[in-house]
Amino acid sequence: MEGSTNPEHVIGIPVNSTAYGIEEPEFPAEEATPDHGGFVGSFAQSNNDSNSSRTAPDQTSEVRRTGGKKKIARGIKEHVTLGPKLSETVKGKLTLGARILQAGGVEKVFRQWFSVDKNERLIRASQCYLSTTAGPIAGLLFVSTERVAFRSDRPLAVTAPDGEKLRVPYKVTIPLRKVRRAVPTENKHKPEQRYIEVVTNDGFEFWFMGFVSYHRSLHHLEQAVAQAAR
Repeated sequence: MEGSTNPEHVIGIPVNSTAYGIEEPEFPAEEATPDHGGFVGSFAQSNNDSNSSRTAPDQTSEVRRTGGKKKIARGIKEHVTLGPKLSETVKGKLTLGARILQAGGVEKVFRQWFSVDKNERLIRASQCYLSTTAGPIAGLLFVSTERVAFRSDRPLAVTAPDGEKLRVPYKVTIPLRKVRRAVPTENKHKPEQRYIEVVTNDGFEFWFMGFVSYHRSLHHLEQAVAQAAR
């Protein structure tokens, strides 16, 4: 059963026989401003934006809004084009969107895909890519009150120990209390390309990239890790 991941352990499904083949990525992932809940981007379990006070627009706010839209557009473009094949990436997104709608929302999908305690609360889900030695894998990054988890948009072809060819979703689950650090980082050759690096207490490294809303995704992840460490 897909949801039977053990929340006590760091788990990753092997790709190309490399269980934790995470390397420093060389793929573009530009910063983007919050997307306010659109499908291509992130899903935040918060209504804080709706409570913000409204003020009369001025020239500065208009510039900010225009700049934000451009950054969002760039973020979406980078996210979609990161995949090896554009058609495959788009197909995966459409399939994922249909699955989320069918399940009744992101929260329910999260609970179906992972072993989630009734008291565990989803904080944020962001579309991004996980860097592996086999290439970038598109999927959803979940941040909850108990874990950081990732699941690929589409099943990947893997070879079982007995030689059988299987197609399974790529999944990673990391208990927050086992996260040593979650930090922003960048491509040393192209500083404008930003990533989120998650390092576990036992030395595993995970690189996430291609966020439509980079800063907001990083903020929620850092907050969750800090809260778990208290």
